[in-house]
Amino acid sequence: MRHFRWSFIVTAVLMALAGWWGYEHKGLPGLLQALWITAILGVLEVSLSFDNAVVNASVLKHWNEFWRKLFLTVGILVAVFGMRLLFPLVIVAAATGLGLFDVWHMAIDNPNEYSRHLTEHHAEVAAFGGAFLLLVFLNFLFDEEKELHWFGWFERRVGKYGTEGMAVLLTLLGVIGAMSLMPEQRKLAVLIAGVTGVLIYIGVKWLSGLLEEKEHDPSVGAMISQGSIGGFLYLEVLDASFSFDGVIGAFAITNDVVIIMLGLAIGAMFVRSMTVFLVYKGTLQEFVYLEHGAHYAIGILALIMFASVHYHIPEWFTGLSGLAFILVSLWSSIRYRRKIAAQEAEVAARTG
Repeated sequence: MRHFRWSFIVTAVLMALAGWWGYEHKGLPGLLQALWITAILGVLEVSLSFDNAVVNASVLKHWNEFWRKLFLTVGILVAVFGMRLLFPLVIVAAATGLGLFDVWHMAIDNPNEYSRHLTEHHAEVAAFGGAFLLLVFLNFLFDEEKELHWFGWFERRVGKYGTEGMAVLLTLLGVIGAMSLMPEQRKLAVLIAGVTGVLIYIGVKWLSGLLEEKEHDPSVGAMISQGSIGGFLYLEVLDASFSFDGVIGAFAITNDVVIIMLGLAIGAMFVRSMTVFLVYKGTLQEFVYLEHGAHYAIGILALIMFASVHYHIPEWFTGLSGLAFILVSLWSSIRYRRKIAAQEAEVAARTG
C-alpha cells in the first residue's frame, strides 16, 4: 500500500476542498453533492486511464531512478494542472479569442457556456488524440521484435509485414475517415488536428531515438538526457491523448470546472500510483500479456475517438471496452503461467 500512500493523502485533501467548495455555494446539500460527484469523477478517470498506467509502466521499467521520479513528480503536475485544467482553458481561449483569465472566470461564473465552447471543439481534439493513440497501438502491433504474441498467428503475420510506414498510412486513413464524417466547414480543422497528432508522434519518437544514439557520448548533454527527455515527452503526450476524453466525459456529469479538476486530479494520482506499483512490483513480468491488453485497449480507444467526432459514444462504453481487454489479458497471463509451470514440472519429473 505504500505506493498508494500519496494518492490517499491527496485524495483526502482534494475531497476536503471539494466539500468546502460545495458548502460555500449550496450549503450542506452542496457539500454532499460535491463529495459524491468528485468521487464519481475519480473513478471515471481511473477506469478510462488504467491502460495508460500499464503502458507508462512498460516504458518506465527501462528508465533509471532519476527519470522515473521526475516523471512521477513533475509529470503528475503536468497531468493534473496542465491537461485537466490548463489545456481545456487554452482550447476555449483559442475558440473565443478571450484571455486565459477571462476563460477561467467564464468557467466559474458561466460553466454552461464554458462547457459548450469546449464540446464544440471535441472533434479536433478527438482527431488529434485518435491519431496519436492509433500510432502507439499499431507500432506495438507491428513490432517484429516481440517474442511473445497474445494472438499468436495474427500478431506474427502483422509483425512480419507491418512497418512504421504502414502504421502512419493506416493512421492517416483513419484521420481522413474521421474528416469525412464532418460537415464541410469543419473538415479542414479536423484534418489539421489529426495530421498534427501524427507529426507530434513522429517528432517525439525521432527525438527519443536521436538521444538514445547519443547514450554513449561522453558529453554532458548526452549524459543528462540519455534518451529520457524524448521518453518523458512521449509519455506526456500519451497522457494528454488519454486525458481529454475524461475531461469531456466529466461535463456529462457536472459543469462545475472546479469539481471536475478535483475529481480528475484524484483519478490521475491513482493512475500514477498504479504505474509505480506495476514498475516496482514487476507485475508486467508476472502477467506477461498485460502490456498487450493495454495496447489493444489503446487501439479501441483510438477508433472510438475517431468515431466520436460525429457519433456520441457513451463514457461507460469507452471505459468498459478498455477494461475488458485488461481483464482478458490478465486471464490469459494466468493461463500462460499455469501452462509454463506445468511444463516445468513435467520436465523436472522426467529428469528427476
